[in-house]
Amino acid sequence: MKTSAKFIVLHPSIHKPSGGGGGSAVPPPSHRTWLLVFTLFFTVTFAFTLITTRDAARTSAGANTTAKTVLPRPIFDALVHYASTNTTSTSGRMSSAELKSITAVLRRCAAAAPCNLLVFGITHETLLWNSLNHNGRTVFVDESSYLVSKLEENHPGIEAYDVQYTTKVSELSDLMEHYKEQMKNECRPVQNLLFSDCKLAINDLPNHIYDVPWDVILIDGPRGYFPAAPGRMAAIFTAGVLARSKRGGAADTHVFVHEIYREVERSCSDEFLCRENLLETKDSLGHFVVGKMEANRFEFCPNSDSSSLESNSSN
Repeated sequence: MKTSAKFIVLHPSIHKPSGGGGGSAVPPPSHRTWLLVFTLFFTVTFAFTLITTRDAARTSAGANTTAKTVLPRPIFDALVHYASTNTTSTSGRMSSAELKSITAVLRRCAAAAPCNLLVFGITHETLLWNSLNHNGRTVFVDESSYLVSKLEENHPGIEAYDVQYTTKVSELSDLMEHYKEQMKNECRPVQNLLFSDCKLAINDLPNHIYDVPWDVILIDGPRGYFPAAPGRMAAIFTAGVLARSKRGGAADTHVFVHEIYREVERSCSDEFLCRENLLETKDSLGHFVVGKMEANRFEFCPNSDSSSLESNSSN
């Protein structure tokens, strides 16, 4: 039997997107899309980090370079001082040869270790010595409390002390007689000056000054060009004792005496620093190299048999 009815079945195509409404829907992102997005994000983040790190490194390097190029304060002050000083007057100043002699020793001393420099006298060259030894220790000793205070006020980093000298140039003969009488007691070459009653000893400096192993001692003060001036007898005697009594540091101490051709400077240098220790003279500057000495010696210059005495000779 024939039938005329026909059934038509309609179903959605698998190629047609589903969804409500008549508009087309956006397909969900695939794994490949997520990977692309993650890769792009990682690349941008890495590039940003690299750029900021490099800029920070450049900034830090620039700051370090700037810090390294800044002159140390002592050198800065010295350059300004000497550039602004009237150079037409040379009174009281050291000559070129004298300056070179001292600076050569300071250079060698600083190359070996931090240098300990003791200077008697505040002079035109004070800032020079302080700047040349800026990595070491520099101490200035002067007769004028006013000059010391002004120096420390204008240059706070400088270490300076004033000393009340009790000697006079006119008393040279009497002082030498006193020394010879006390050369085995209060005026011996190896001792702690802090407790010395020798008239030539400087014993009123701060205690720690006597414990420093001085490598270089420069004597350019106090005044010594008129009879009532303090003279440099005590400074030269003290330098001789400090060099021979040194504990630690180098075996030798370089001692410079300025204006060595004057009577006080010449006679005291011969007696307390010794001619055999004179290395050279440059113009009016004497350069001595003084070694340590055993405590049982009682003469500054070992040129006689009596210079070495056993401390227990009475036994």
